[in-house]
Amino acid sequence: MTTYVITVPGTFVRGIADAQRSDVKRRLRPKDPQNTNLGESEELELLTIEDDGAAFSVRLEVEAADRAGAEAEAVRLVVAALRDSGFTRGDAPLGPAVITGIDREF
Repeated sequence: MTTYVITVPGTFVRGIADAQRSDVKRRLRPKDPQNTNLGESEELELLTIEDDGAAFSVRLEVEAADRAGAEAEAVRLVVAALRDSGFTRGDAPLGPAVITGIDREF
């Protein structure tokens, strides 16, 4: 297994309240990239919301056998956290997941 840091971008169509922001972060906290060497050295934030309150990105640490599996798992985790925090897919559509880093033991 390889540890990937994945970035999932999205847009909050109707914005996000402070309580929802905290809830999303709490739900994703176990996958915070700060737990990896890359996340620590790059000072990656789990959830970044742009000044407009709409555009956001989530960075997660995911263990997977391959890139496709890592990207799919990251999207699954973000969708679940958003859903459980009161957002539908229409309220917070996501862009394609991107691998930000790989932390592999050789």
